[in-house]
Amino acid sequence: MVNRRTFLCGLTLGTLTTPFVGEAQQTRKIPRVGVLGSQSPNDSPAPPILAFRQGLRELGYVEGQNIGIEWRWAHGKLERFPDLAAELVKLEVDIIVAATLPGVEAAQKATRGTIPIVMGFVSDPVAYGLVASLARPGGNITGLGVPTPEMGGKRLQLLREFTPTVGRVAVLSDPSQPGISVELKGTEVAARALGVQLQVAEAHSSGELDRAFAAIVRERVAAIVVLPGTVLFANRARIGQLAAKHRLPTSGWTREFPEAGCLMSYGANLPDAARRAAYFVDKILKGAKPADLPVEQPTTFELVINLKTAKALGLTISQAVLQRADQVIE
Repeated sequence: MVNRRTFLCGLTLGTLTTPFVGEAQQTRKIPRVGVLGSQSPNDSPAPPILAFRQGLRELGYVEGQNIGIEWRWAHGKLERFPDLAAELVKLEVDIIVAATLPGVEAAQKATRGTIPIVMGFVSDPVAYGLVASLARPGGNITGLGVPTPEMGGKRLQLLREFTPTVGRVAVLSDPSQPGISVELKGTEVAARALGVQLQVAEAHSSGELDRAFAAIVRERVAAIVVLPGTVLFANRARIGQLAAKHRLPTSGWTREFPEAGCLMSYGANLPDAARRAAYFVDKILKGAKPADLPVEQPTTFELVINLKTAKALGLTISQAVLQRADQVIE
């Protein structure tokens, strides 16, 4: 009998993949795990997936031997999640893993409470009704949640530290992204405390980025904070190009943004979160109920600075700040 085992890991970030040997003949039943990925297999950060696989190996799981992985990719299109989640339900997977809020919400609707769901990296799961509380989720969903308001404020605070004379900052967001209102609220609170005026610029698609940047320039904004979102992550290279063209210091939420030319990023360590997701998979496979597994919040956050971009913008980053950075791109 041929059994295909699945694990779907889509971080917001997105994920990297190597095809699972799902077609190999199995002589015994192994767990089926499914992963919902936000991006495409070729446009996802490798470290989180490698970390997840490492986490599984540390817990005694070997792909193709005692666990299977099936990947489903949204290719940056949120509207694909419901169909992808339905496919996994039809396959009768044992667990669904989804990193982003859109993926988890689609899985929640598709499973109707029948299949455990592990969140890989979701902002404020209580506010969006995914769990009853962090301590007692109470349903079929558990995993990792992110303290969103604090993160948005910290990114703005750091950006202001790099550019102390900036008084007007743009917030680039995709309003169709679930959870974006919470992200925006946290940034607004920090802006009031710092005496910074915010200008919201929206981009629903890659085609709207030029228009969004035109509005930002027109409003004489001096810096940009990019809010989390699948579309914006997929277009991080274009954002980096436009930010460089208009000489705008820009902050993202994952290291892929400064790697694409933006000034900096600050956020949870995605590999650590992915590795921890393996812990939840293991607990559930061993009989634990998601309702009884407390939702955890990341404890490790990383600051990444693109020093080359800083020099191009004429910014001087102090040694004290550089020493605080987890990575400096030169």
